[in-house]
Amino acid sequence: MEKQKSTDDRIRVGITHGDINGIGYEVIIKALTDIRMIELFTPIVYGHSRVASFYKKNLNAAELNFNLVKDASQAHPKRCNIVNCTENDLQIDVGKSTSIAGEAAYQALEMAVNDLKNDWIDVLVTAPINKQNIQSPQFDFPGHTEYLSTRFGNNEPLMLMVWNNLRVGTLTGHIPLEEVPSKIHQDLIIKKLQILNQSLINDFGILKPKIAVLGLNPHAGDGGLLGNEENDVIIPALKKIKKEQGILAYGPFPADGFFGSGSWKKYDAVLAMYHDQGLAPFKSLAFEGGVNFTAGLPIVRTSPAHGTAYDLAGKNEASEEAFRQAIYLAIDIIRNRRQQQELESNKLTKTSIPN
Repeated sequence: MEKQKSTDDRIRVGITHGDINGIGYEVIIKALTDIRMIELFTPIVYGHSRVASFYKKNLNAAELNFNLVKDASQAHPKRCNIVNCTENDLQIDVGKSTSIAGEAAYQALEMAVNDLKNDWIDVLVTAPINKQNIQSPQFDFPGHTEYLSTRFGNNEPLMLMVWNNLRVGTLTGHIPLEEVPSKIHQDLIIKKLQILNQSLINDFGILKPKIAVLGLNPHAGDGGLLGNEENDVIIPALKKIKKEQGILAYGPFPADGFFGSGSWKKYDAVLAMYHDQGLAPFKSLAFEGGVNFTAGLPIVRTSPAHGTAYDLAGKNEASEEAFRQAIYLAIDIIRNRRQQQELESNKLTKTSIPN
C-alpha cells in the first residue's frame, strides 16, 4: 500500500532517540511537553514506545501522550507521534554504554534517514549517540556528519555550530589532532568556505556573508616564526577565493583571543582549522543552547551541541534548551531554503516569458 502524505502543511520534524541510556529521551520529552511546540510542527520520534514510557514515568511527564504509529505516513499532524524502530524489547541501563543502546540508536537513525530520503519527513533532529557503541558493519563512521554525507550522495559536509548569531564551522572534523596539519590545504579551505558561504546565504538568509578564518598555529604563525601553514596555505587560499569568487573571507586570525575579545561579533561565521579550536570556545559561549547543523547537504539535520551526558541521565537535571533550539533552527532553515527556491523559481518563470 502506497503511503499518503498528510494534508496538513506544517513541517514534519523527524526526531531520532539517540542513545537510550543517555539524556536523549529526557530532553525530547521536556521539549515536546511544551504545547507551543506541537502548534509549530508535527513531531515524529523514531524510537521505542516502552522506552519513552519509562522516561516519561521517571520525569513525571504524564501530560505528554505519544501517538504510536506504524510509520511516518500515519503521523497525526497535531500530536506527538512515535514510531517503534524495533519490535524487540530494549533493556535500559541508565547512564551506561551498552551494545543494545548502540544498535537501537542506529536502527532509529536508519529508519529516519530512509523516511527523509522518501520525503515522509521534512527535517531531521538527532538526539546524541555514543560514537563507540553505535559502531558496527552498518555504521562505520566517526559520527552523524560522516554517516549523513554517505547517505546523501557523498556530499562534502561542514559541521556548523550555531548559537544565535555565533556560527562556527570546522575545516577538519572528527580526526586525531596529529593528522590536522597534513589535512590543511588550499583546495579544502576553498571548498569549506564555499559550503559555508552558500549555507549562510540559503540557510540563514544572509545576502553577503563575512567569514572570519582562524590560523592553525599560535598567534596565527607569528609571521612564520611559529609555523608556516598561515603564509603557505591559508593566506593564499583566502586571496584566491576572494579574487575568483568574491567570497568575503578574512584572516587568518589568532585563535586564542578571537572569541574572548568579541571579535566574532563582526562576522557572520567563523571557520576554525580543527574540532576543538572551534568547539571549545563555542561551547563556552553557547552554554546550554548550542546547536550542531550539518551544512552542505541537500537535507536539513540539526542536533543539540551536547553528548549523551551519562552522568546526568535519569536524574531529571538535563536542560532541554539545546534540543529545543535544534528543532527551531531546523524549521528556520527549511523555511529559508523553500523561500530561496521559490524566489529562484519566480526568476526563471519571468525570464522564460517572451517579451
